[in-house]
Amino acid sequence: MPARLPSWAWVSGLTVGAIAAVTVLGVQADKGSHPTATSAKPSSTASAQPTPTASVPARVPDGSGTGRRVVYSLGEKRVWLVDASEATRRTFTVWPGSVSPDPGTYTVSSRNAATTGSDGVQIEHIMYFAAKSGVSVAFSNAVDGASPPPAASGTKTGGVRMRKADGSALWAFGTVGTTVTVVR
Repeated sequence: MPARLPSWAWVSGLTVGAIAAVTVLGVQADKGSHPTATSAKPSSTASAQPTPTASVPARVPDGSGTGRRVVYSLGEKRVWLVDASEATRRTFTVWPGSVSPDPGTYTVSSRNAATTGSDGVQIEHIMYFAAKSGVSVAFSNAVDGASPPPAASGTKTGGVRMRKADGSALWAFGTVGTTVTVVR
């Protein structure tokens, strides 16, 4: 009969195996393709997915600062993740809420892994970076990946929503203290 290992040995072995698997997957994800542009723009309907657009802004907007940062263009409804070498790591379209921050430079002030949005939708990857008119402005994505429903007339929402994969990428990129530059 083989010797029986104590339960702590099994737990330790499983933990080491899990850490190794996560490390391998992380390295594979880091070396995999990282899109730098998409061909979709936000839709204003609750069930519609982003629709293709003829022109995709590939360049980070002028006047968006330097160094590692998140750039949010109000006019393009687009976010860029820019690394310290000024390379765009990812860019994607977003669905802004009814309250937008003024152009300027902000920092990610806090993060929340998941909660319920002011519209009742389960959201995740919430990154707060500004406030205006008493409304907190934050990036997030719906847990189910859906675009936000149209806001009721007069409703003030500061959520800047994105597709689930984009929310995950932003969450990994933007820690507390990360610069967020908002441009027109």
